[in-house]
Amino acid sequence: MFLLFYNLAALILFPALLAFHLFQLLAGKNPPALAERLGAISAEQMQKIRGRKVIWVHAVSVGETLAARPLLKALKERRPDWALVVSNTTATGRAVSAGIPEIDAIICFPFDFLPSVRRALGVVAPELVVIMETEIWPNFTREAARRGIPVVLANGRISERSFPRYRKFDWFFRPTLRLFSLLCMQAEGDLERVLAIGAPPERSVVTGNLKYDVPYREVPAAERAQLREAYRIPASATVICAGSTRPGEEAYLLASYQELKRERDDLFLVLAPRHPERTAEIASLLERDGFTYRRCSALDGWSGSFAPGEVLLVDGVGQLMRLYALSDLCFVGGSLVELGGHNLLEPASCGIPSTFGPYMNNFRDIAALVQRYRGGVQVPSPGELTEVWRELLADTDRRRELGRNALLMMRESGGATAKHMALMDRFLDKLP
Repeated sequence: MFLLFYNLAALILFPALLAFHLFQLLAGKNPPALAERLGAISAEQMQKIRGRKVIWVHAVSVGETLAARPLLKALKERRPDWALVVSNTTATGRAVSAGIPEIDAIICFPFDFLPSVRRALGVVAPELVVIMETEIWPNFTREAARRGIPVVLANGRISERSFPRYRKFDWFFRPTLRLFSLLCMQAEGDLERVLAIGAPPERSVVTGNLKYDVPYREVPAAERAQLREAYRIPASATVICAGSTRPGEEAYLLASYQELKRERDDLFLVLAPRHPERTAEIASLLERDGFTYRRCSALDGWSGSFAPGEVLLVDGVGQLMRLYALSDLCFVGGSLVELGGHNLLEPASCGIPSTFGPYMNNFRDIAALVQRYRGGVQVPSPGELTEVWRELLADTDRRRELGRNALLMMRESGGATAKHMALMDRFLDKLP
């Protein structure tokens, strides 16, 4: 009965959804992926997997794709002759997927409209489906189960902030959650919340956070110098990298930078918004406040170099880890405004001390761990950002200690990939 009403609603809403995506396509705001969202996988991608058994991993966007990297590597090691197909929903997620060598083919996840789902599953024909984090689509999951394809939720999470919404609609999620073959949750809190909305207890387990299994290392001085040279940043500058910034944060960051560079003549700021399409908006802020800046995309063919006090504005994706690695101090965005924060593990994996704001609801466990290991500093409010940065910039030894602590945290907090694989082996071992 649930699926009947769900599909009736989907049928009613589908024309509007299709019209919206056609408009986006004609406006040039989306890549030409509408056909794949309707289940028609491109011949180019199918050629890459033809004649091979397939594992399908779905990762919505950038964060989920990055989190999937250690699992993709482990799956490829376990089944080297099989094809790994990764589906994304966003263009930025697809861009990140393109840089992961273990992936054989990249597709768009189909609309959860029964014809689209059936067509995509029929064409890809996976032996196993792995869904990253919290993607619960009734038609896709039920159709996979109907075909006898195990569906695993990996790195599952339900934040405290989003839990009331899930609880309110548990009647929607419960039937689909019971179709999952396995639900691997990041932490005890995530397990409690997914059980509360109807997940089967006998198939739900805590396996840790795959994001902790990213490679980590201290960046050698020579490599840092090479990275700075590549981005035309002065070798002697003290670099702050503000990554994954969101609307409303850049004004605070630029105000603090403006004040601090009056006190010091060696500062340099890298500004990397979470969504590159906001570059023009941020450029207007920089021009309004009198900053000298250059976009990342404009570095090619430029024979000059930056000077201290200037700004590198990042207008692409896939570069943030390199930019953290060349920095002395970083700020992780989405946290000075009430958006729940972003991933503190990225700078930690480079041994770079992080600062972040008070709003880390989406990464509460990671923020608590960073603070417990003293691998970063939480800024209580936007008004205190300048003072926190001032103290850290003045104390090289403390920054180094924070960086070492961050690497220690990474070393002692891993193991989620092994736990996932130990459970997923029960499915892989049954497959021919």
